[in-house]
Amino acid sequence: MKTYELVAPCHFGLEAVLKREIYELGYEITKVEDGRVTFEGDAEAVCRANIFLRTAERVLVKVGQFHAQTFEELFQGIKQISWEDYIPEDGKFWVAKASSIKSKLFSPSDIQSIVKKAMVERMKERYHVTWFEESGAQYPLRIFLMKDEVTAAIDTSGDSLHKRGYRTLAGKAPISETLAAALILLTPWKKDRILVDPFCGSGTFPIEAAMIAANIAPGMNRSFTAEGWTNLIDRQLWYEVVEEAQELSNTDISVDIQGYDIDKEILKAARENAKRAGVEHLIHFQQRPVSELNHPKKYGFLITNPPYGERLQEKEALAGLYGEIGEALNRLDSWSAYLITSYEDTQRYIGRKADKNRKIYNGMLKTYFYQFLGPKPPKRNRTREAEE
Repeated sequence: MKTYELVAPCHFGLEAVLKREIYELGYEITKVEDGRVTFEGDAEAVCRANIFLRTAERVLVKVGQFHAQTFEELFQGIKQISWEDYIPEDGKFWVAKASSIKSKLFSPSDIQSIVKKAMVERMKERYHVTWFEESGAQYPLRIFLMKDEVTAAIDTSGDSLHKRGYRTLAGKAPISETLAAALILLTPWKKDRILVDPFCGSGTFPIEAAMIAANIAPGMNRSFTAEGWTNLIDRQLWYEVVEEAQELSNTDISVDIQGYDIDKEILKAARENAKRAGVEHLIHFQQRPVSELNHPKKYGFLITNPPYGERLQEKEALAGLYGEIGEALNRLDSWSAYLITSYEDTQRYIGRKADKNRKIYNGMLKTYFYQFLGPKPPKRNRTREAEE
């Protein structure tokens, strides 16, 4: 089976989490850059990466790389790529996205236009036609320029992989499913420990945690663009990988995952989202303000995306809100807390310096993942919990 160079983009600052996921799937990583991990894999790897990876934004097949400082060099470089090895004569192909960083060619629309023209010229010669109907399967392209180095890739995913299919309604400032999963995987939380999100909104953190606990593959219930690539990937492979995912999942487990919010309506949406994800029986949602956050269990985990205060009137209320978070952490003195926020006075009003602090870009917004680490549970308790 042919081996491809596969590129998986991810959130800036979370490459190590994605790298670990790819290794656990059994693939060889060839390169780690800001916001992307490159690895080797065959057609089955395309299916497995799309269905199993929790923290990748999409999976791309890299088809070429070259240096270009002029549009003529871009045209010739694209024309040299063996597009006929990937795209059939009736394939629909277009440049879905072009991005340029620190490069002489910087206009996305011009890059898109030149790349399409060069591809058409190449394929005219190879297929001996003057016009392409483009009525077949879709082959969307992504072109990246970094310091005049051009990378051309075909997108196998289609919709971004954060679209698991369970979230139809979200709150004001939802966290993406891929980012939520990555942040959970950054913590030492395991399914035998309690997890609470006191600002759960539409339920993304609790749902992703429940899916991790039940080993539910995030892409099991959605479709992908490459399913139509019968010239490259046998359709049977997709069925086999979904079957593998179904065999590995186990929803008959006992966990303590809780989501709180003050908004009654958004909690309804959270319950519906959890139901669509197949984990509604694993999560307890409750209307409760953070000022009432307390729990008799020890050594729990608080993982949350509290309000950032993007609007002025909301910003004025943040000092009091983050003060309430600090008071809750004092009550939960054996717990560990993990907060992603862009609010710069987080540590000041919580009243404690974070043990660890990680800069993460949530889209274009610079945020920080504050980690307040509690004590480890006694070894005897951990062994007993594991046995249970």
